[in-house]
Amino acid sequence: QVQLVESGGGLVQPGGSLRLSCAASGIIFSGYAMGWYRQAPGKQRELVATITRGGVTMYVDSVKGRFTISRDNAKNTAYLQMNSLKPEDTAVYYCNADQSLTMRNYWGQGTQVTVSS
Repeated sequence: QVQLVESGGGLVQPGGSLRLSCAASGIIFSGYAMGWYRQAPGKQRELVATITRGGVTMYVDSVKGRFTISRDNAKNTAYLQMNSLKPEDTAVYYCNADQSLTMRNYWGQGTQVTVSS
């Protein structure tokens, strides 16, 4: 049974930081690209950042320079370090594991991030 479990969300003031974690089980973690997506109320889910199996990263323009995606294959965990948070970063953040060759794709349940004073 595949599980992606996000944690680390919460309420933070503008300018603050949070680190999200995504713990994976039931998959060979090193064989998957990992991504973080977010969905704000009334909006579509959008890609935030991805990291390939080899560690190559990509970010949406709105978070470049503020967010950092990383992975620890030994711990089967992906991370999203979020700094200089803004109110517009408020959303439910979802972890995704993707293996394009086999078309296997899995989602976590999401974790709420609220940026507000």
